[in-house]
Amino acid sequence: MTRLSVNLNKIALLRNSRTLGIPSVTRAATIALDAGAYGITVHPRPDGRHIRVSDVHELAGLLEKRTGAEFNIEGNPFQGLIEIVRAVRPQQCTLVPDDPGAFTSDHGWDVKRNGGRLPPVITELRSLGIRVSLFMDPLPEAMPAVRELGADRVELYTEPYARAFGTADEERVVVRYAEAARAAQHAGLGVNAGHDLNQGNLPRFLSAVPQVLEVSIGHALIADALEAGLARTVRNYLAAIRQGAGAQSVSR
Repeated sequence: MTRLSVNLNKIALLRNSRTLGIPSVTRAATIALDAGAYGITVHPRPDGRHIRVSDVHELAGLLEKRTGAEFNIEGNPFQGLIEIVRAVRPQQCTLVPDDPGAFTSDHGWDVKRNGGRLPPVITELRSLGIRVSLFMDPLPEAMPAVRELGADRVELYTEPYARAFGTADEERVVVRYAEAARAAQHAGLGVNAGHDLNQGNLPRFLSAVPQVLEVSIGHALIADALEAGLARTVRNYLAAIRQGAGAQSVSR
């Protein structure tokens, strides 16, 4: 079954608006994991506007005590990320081509243009025992090149799917993601997905896109938690994942 990694950036963003230390990022991680989430994702940016370096270290300490729990750190490897990752050695590092002032992640790697910079980074991370995933647009033709760079997985950038969901473009767009996933798997890559996935659009995505190993969800999940509570919201997302897996099994 697809695994759920909960992105805690929005918890940190709310915490940073005051000096009281609440809500606690580590407390939120504990609740999410206790509710059934497989892992925790953070994206520390250079400006520290949400997750801070101190949060990364505290979460690493927490997750070391949780058997089987996965820590995924994502970000631009050329903006100080690697120094953080070297220190805590998460199970997975997702490399994202963010600009320093990016509002949020909004595109995947252009491997033809930027791929030459990535192999030394990927080699180092893998030497540390860290699985490497590249944040990618759904481009089937790019997947063999990603594998050649040495990555283990891709994370498909799903905002275009989320925007198309419920519109006349939905079928065309979701087919593109399915093709990209198959191309990645054919090249020997695992497939993750994330960005603007939510309880409504997640089942359709997972029923159509084969063998998604992990989804990383933050903004929508935390927004839902404001209404339903974090533990209940994590369980709701797990139910959505099971629904998508069940629909995929029927379609086969």
